[in-house]
Amino acid sequence: MLKIKVNNKFNFELSSELNQTVINGLPFHGDILKINSRSFHVLYNNKSFNAELIDFDKEQKTCSVKVGNTVYSMQMTDQFDELLHQLGMDNLTTATISEIKAPMPGLVLRILASEGQEVQKGGNLLVLEAMKMENIIKAPADVIIKTVKINPGDKVEKNQVMMIFS
Repeated sequence: MLKIKVNNKFNFELSSELNQTVINGLPFHGDILKINSRSFHVLYNNKSFNAELIDFDKEQKTCSVKVGNTVYSMQMTDQFDELLHQLGMDNLTTATISEIKAPMPGLVLRILASEGQEVQKGGNLLVLEAMKMENIIKAPADVIIKTVKINPGDKVEKNQVMMIFS
């Protein structure tokens, strides 16, 4: 069983029964042909559609599919997600990150973010030189920098707190 929410508006329940695809309790009478890793040809109700997978996030179980000139955003949940939700355990993966520590001893070359700044996940925070290599330290999640505890030219030890997030 797979529940799919399309454009935060339409809900579908997809399942497989006796080798038949079922959507919202009704058998799916159509065909989907994979052209390549991102393109598909769909036949449904005697109509032909070309579909393109624009993006897919396996962890978040989301994707965007373009059919013609329309983009459909989809969120998917399976029976395990539903069970975790019923047990109240569906938000355990959203851990809050409160600080960033030095992953290795090194020398702080540049600080790329300042106090009060919002930084998106993967955004650059600072440059740390270790073993004659420059390493860009990136934000592990969407964060707001509360305190910068280091300055350019500082030597840091492994696990030393370099920034605190709010």
